[in-house]
Amino acid sequence: MKAASDWAAEIAELYQSHSTNQFVLYGNIDDQFVFADGPEPTLGMLSDFLIRTLMGRFDVVLTYDLGNGIRIDKGQPLFAQWPSFKDYGELPKAPRLAMEMLTHYFRYCANLKNLGKNTHQIGCIVKAAHLVAPAAQTGVNYDLNALALLMRNWSMEQSLLDYPLATCLLAENLNDLHPILSHNPKAAAIKIPLPAPDNFSRALALYAPRFPTALKAFETDRARLAGQLCGLTLSTALGMLKLKEYRKETVKAEDLADIKKELVEKECNALIEFVEPKRSLADYQGHEKLKQWLQQDIRLWQQNEIRAMPMGYLICGPVGTGKTFLVECIAGEAGVPVVKIKNFRDKWVGSTEGNLEKIFRLLHALGRCYVFIDEADQALGRRDSGSNDAGLSGRIYSMMAKEMSDPANRGKIVWILATSRPDLVEIDLKRPGRVDVKIPILPTTTPQEGFDLIRALCCRNGVPVAPADFEPLKSLIPNFLTPGAVDVIALKAYRHAKTQPMPVTDVLREILREYRPPVPMEDMEFQIRIALNETSDWDFVPEAFKQHQPKTQDKK
Repeated sequence: MKAASDWAAEIAELYQSHSTNQFVLYGNIDDQFVFADGPEPTLGMLSDFLIRTLMGRFDVVLTYDLGNGIRIDKGQPLFAQWPSFKDYGELPKAPRLAMEMLTHYFRYCANLKNLGKNTHQIGCIVKAAHLVAPAAQTGVNYDLNALALLMRNWSMEQSLLDYPLATCLLAENLNDLHPILSHNPKAAAIKIPLPAPDNFSRALALYAPRFPTALKAFETDRARLAGQLCGLTLSTALGMLKLKEYRKETVKAEDLADIKKELVEKECNALIEFVEPKRSLADYQGHEKLKQWLQQDIRLWQQNEIRAMPMGYLICGPVGTGKTFLVECIAGEAGVPVVKIKNFRDKWVGSTEGNLEKIFRLLHALGRCYVFIDEADQALGRRDSGSNDAGLSGRIYSMMAKEMSDPANRGKIVWILATSRPDLVEIDLKRPGRVDVKIPILPTTTPQEGFDLIRALCCRNGVPVAPADFEPLKSLIPNFLTPGAVDVIALKAYRHAKTQPMPVTDVLREILREYRPPVPMEDMEFQIRIALNETSDWDFVPEAFKQHQPKTQDKK
């Protein structure tokens, strides 16, 4: 993860080497940053950081945003010497007029340089550039395209390249910016990451005197708090501390994880949620070979043996077999955050891709985590989606494929895809290097397996079932039971226990006599078959299903 000094140094190097004069800064652009250029550290916004730090020696610095129009942040007397300045009357606010004025001024200064006149170093910052030149809407918009071309020309006209001019376009998400600008080969796209622990440490050192009550529990261990805050913006973390201080509440170590989850989910506008790790693999019934494999993976991760770690898992099986429950058990066993990606699709052009960018930034800031994508066959997009969605599904597929195979994520992010239709997940997304372990989760195949599942879920719902109850119920227990179906049985048993007190055995006998499978048998068999076809290790498959082993698999 880049620290503030890393991306700032990259901008300075590219500009000073004359490699480029235009920078598209995206990501965490609306956060606060620690300034260390004065006698005392201070906090400010990104534009302030650029003006004070990276453009500190510039003669003229101009900024533009839709609300305020063009502003002269530095060098008012020099800018006023421009003869055309008086012709404009007042600085324009409308995007097209503003970009034309800035272009006119830049070219005027470049012409003066060519005539051997005085040269002034000029900086220009366009705030919220994705609102000034947004991603193209449906249909052709010539005025918007012309506006984007004007801004791109600042990095392409030779006279401006030879002049000491630096332009910065700020956009939260790269995909929200007009493609003429976001795909400009002459510009440098620089990602501003969420703050790393050292950024939080500097901010806490600066603000600690203001939060004596809120930070009381971390007086001697602020580094630990800084590490725990990763995944938040500085603005959000400081806002939380201000509220705690106002309420005279102390941030406690045991509460910090819940506080952070709540703040992250709010900051991401419900695009993600954290899976509560209240269970472990000890709570998962059966599948001993699978549990052993998963426990080995977790130990490898804990020992930092990341070369042997899978990049991802595919959990597949019929509806109701407990795929999400298994993920919860993995989360509790590993002791790392599990982030569930929710519905990130949006009706507005470019917004879906922007939502994915925001999610990826969070994942990188969290450090080690599992990423859970349910209904993966629908969420991950298609390589070729045709014309039904204007190519959106294909763009989602491309972004997900790139992120899932990024080698920098190995040992940091483990993907968990769950689906009852793995055959509909693009084959490239299931290949090794993206998904290395494919796990079939299958229904019960014997009365004993079915009874064990019924007993476990009934006990969990406060209805005790004894091992001796198996024999009286054995003939009534159907095969192909799933946790989803048995959960309904357990809830019915609980209802009977509360409304019609009678022996548990009699209750379950009555319920099982009336049982009807919630999923048609032909659908269940089809979903079992495609799950078996996907498995990466035949040891994961229960004995009763091994007769269905695909011919391409070698029997053990």
